[in-house]
Amino acid sequence: MTAAARRYAWAAVFGACALPLAKLVWDAARGGLGANPIEAILNRFGFWTLVFLLLSLLPTPVRILTGWGGAIRYRRTIGLFAFFYASLHLATYAGVDQFFDWKAIAEDVLKRKFIAVGFAAFLLLVPLALTSSDAAVRRLGFARWKRWHRLVYVAAVLGVVHFVWRVKADLRDPLLFAAALGILLAIRLVPALRARARAGAGTPAPASGPSPPR
Repeated sequence: MTAAARRYAWAAVFGACALPLAKLVWDAARGGLGANPIEAILNRFGFWTLVFLLLSLLPTPVRILTGWGGAIRYRRTIGLFAFFYASLHLATYAGVDQFFDWKAIAEDVLKRKFIAVGFAAFLLLVPLALTSSDAAVRRLGFARWKRWHRLVYVAAVLGVVHFVWRVKADLRDPLLFAAALGILLAIRLVPALRARARAGAGTPAPASGPSPPR
C-alpha cells in the first residue's frame, strides 16, 4: 500500500468512527432523540463505546484466521475512538444527567452495580488511552506495554457486563455483544491449540517474530 493509499484509508477509518457522533448531532438538531433525549444520548454513546472497543480487538483474530494483518495499523485509532465515546458517555451522565452533583454520583456508583462496573471499565481505559502513542511504547518497552494493554480485555468484559446489567427487559443487544466478545477471545486460543496439536504430532512449531499487541 502506498503512502497516499494509507492516508486515504486512515481518513476513511477516522470518518467512519466519527459518523455516530455526527448522526447524533444531526438527530438532536432535528429533535429526533425522542421523549427522553438525555437517555437517548447516554445509550448511543454507551453503545458505540462497546462497538469500537470490540472492533479494536478484531484485527488480531482476523490475522489469526486469515493471515492478513493490514487492519492492525488502524487499531489505535479505533481504540482511541472507543475511549472518546466512553468519555462522552461519562460526561453526559455526570454533567447533563447529574449536573455534576458529586454526592449523588458517588451514591450511584456505590448503590447501583451497573454504574460501578461501567465506571471501573472507564478507569481501565484511561491509562490505555494515555499510553497509546509510539513514544509510550518506547518509554515502557514493547513487552511491558503489551502486558499493560491487555487490560483492554478486562475493560471490554466490564463494559459488556455494564450493558447487560443496565438493560432491564430486552437483552438481545447486550447478549450479542457478549457473544461477539466471547468469539473474539476464543479465537485468540487458536495459536495455542495449533501449537499443542503440532507438539502432539511431533511437528516443530514454525519460527515467528513477536506478534503485535492485542
